Amino acid sequence: MSTSEITMKSPTPILRIFDEEKAKEFYLSFLEFGVDWEHRFEDDFPLYMQISFNNCIIHLSEHHGDCSPGAAIRIEVGNLDVYHSKLLSKKYKYARPGIETTPWNTREVCVGDPFGNRIVFFENIKE
Repeated sequence: MSTSEITMKSPTPILRIFDEEKAKEFYLSFLEFGVDWEHRFEDDFPLYMQISFNNCIIHLSEHHGDCSPGAAIRIEVGNLDVYHSKLLSKKYKYARPGIETTPWNTREVCVGDPFGNRIVFFENIKE
């Protein structure tokens, strides 16, 4: 088998969460992701869910064995200024991110979720 027969898609990050209500407030209300599906093995068991924004998919998990808090992911965004303005207009109590221009030719908006995970939204600077 040659490598030309192998295909891969973008990875799906799993981020650890500890509180369903806070996770939904941050990811759904503030960042404007939508819930694709939720799963629990039983009613009082930990939540595992998939959220998305266009083609960007993230899994959120309350299961302690799935991942560790403190992860960082980078998400490329078209029209970063528009997204940044939307975030600031919400006046979210726990985050008012700025835009940083980096030495590696990106513009970035970095936000931390309520569980210690870091999400960096970025766009490449066109030269």
